[in-house]
Amino acid sequence: MALSRIWSLFIITAILVALGKFLFTTEREDIFSKMVTGTNSESVNYVAIGNSTYPTVLSIDSFVKQSEKYAYNKKDKVADADYIITDTPAADTVQQLLKQKPALQVISYNRALNRLQKPVDGVFATAKSAVEICLGLIGIMALFMGFMQIAEVAGGVRLLSKIIGPFFTKIFPDVPKGHPAIGHMMMNFSANLLGLDNAATPFGIKAMQSLQEINPDPTKASNAQIMFLCLHASGLTLIPVAIIAARSTLKVPAINPTDIFLPCMIATFVATMAAMTIVSYKQKINLLQPVILAWVGGTSAVIALLVIYIKSLNAQGVNLFSGMLSNGIILFIFIAIVLGGLYKKIDLFDAFVQGAKNGFDTAVKIIPYLVGMLVAISLLRSSGTFDSIIYVIKTLFAAVGADTRFVDGIPTALVKPMSGGAARGMMIDTMKTYGADSFAGRLACILQGSSDTTFYIIAVYFGVIGVKNTRYAIGTMLLADLVGIITSILLAYLFFGNVT
Repeated sequence: MALSRIWSLFIITAILVALGKFLFTTEREDIFSKMVTGTNSESVNYVAIGNSTYPTVLSIDSFVKQSEKYAYNKKDKVADADYIITDTPAADTVQQLLKQKPALQVISYNRALNRLQKPVDGVFATAKSAVEICLGLIGIMALFMGFMQIAEVAGGVRLLSKIIGPFFTKIFPDVPKGHPAIGHMMMNFSANLLGLDNAATPFGIKAMQSLQEINPDPTKASNAQIMFLCLHASGLTLIPVAIIAARSTLKVPAINPTDIFLPCMIATFVATMAAMTIVSYKQKINLLQPVILAWVGGTSAVIALLVIYIKSLNAQGVNLFSGMLSNGIILFIFIAIVLGGLYKKIDLFDAFVQGAKNGFDTAVKIIPYLVGMLVAISLLRSSGTFDSIIYVIKTLFAAVGADTRFVDGIPTALVKPMSGGAARGMMIDTMKTYGADSFAGRLACILQGSSDTTFYIIAVYFGVIGVKNTRYAIGTMLLADLVGIITSILLAYLFFGNVT
């Protein structure tokens, strides 16, 4: 029911915000059409006539600079334009242009500035892209679940469960010792740690399906499922390769693209520990047990050593090391599974095909859940709800005299629980707007690396097993996200507080 209420809240809030803008402003008469049929590839092509009388726009060049990040494209030829932006609509030049192209719309600089909003997909385009995401998952799901099936038949998953069992039986006390779910969860966590998103999803779904087999109430999330998803959603990742790559490939790249590595690592680790602590408190699990402390301490030590090594590398070295480590481990898993299957003398290809079929069915089953969640998120974005939240936050902190530099990086944090792609776009846009080495740009990168896409995970992982009552899972995930956000902001001030 919690997911149903949140989903309904998203839709109602978005439509009410849009209705308010439509009724009480004169600049957003097209807001409903944008919410339904808009696309993220839309742009405003215009010609500008004369300087503005609006106080914050002193020249055409100033307007171009303010508006270009919102897909406003200044054209030299009226034939290529759809709008005339001017504060003198009665001027002869404007009237002559209208005679050449009567379909041109004339708007003022003030009105154009009040309409500024990044183009996003409406509900139709979002529904289509949700299906495309699931179709794109089919091949990956078939591949990894095929190999997973071989590992299960050969006994590899059960062997992994025995190795990690002493730790997992403490934080997953409801899962029987040696149960295959432990091996599946371990493979998911390992894939996440290495940034292997393509592998993490199939492993995670397989883990949820395994945990569902021992769930006493198939319609309600079990304790083990909640613990697993909360740890998964905290997004513990060793090397934020995609973030480092984005910082190094901008038109004006960061001077040191890897300088956000350590803050990212700390932020995501804190978020993961917060998720484990919150769920353990709810489930009355004692985290001070020697086995748990030893595993957490040992993992922390390994991560610390890798951090020390990676900090000694430049951006190119980090990318090379990460590629070798992550891709090498995938190939190692494949060959280990095949060799194990040969040793056990099983029909390898038949097992692979059977697992791949299950992967195909699973990917298709996700579609309705993903369409529903992404459409609700699309409405929030296209209605301008996120922009309104940012404005309120900045106004409140400015009113009490607090530093508001962090607010410019917050959009990434707001979008991340809902859409990884959108958050990545926000991060890149923040770096383009303020600079890769600016405080806001660096903060956006840390926020991007501090957590995972909570609502996407909820929709996909609970949807695929048919769980309707998610209990306290969503609240815990969002609270862990909040811990990650606060930690990211504090780390940004600690590491980069002296930059603007």
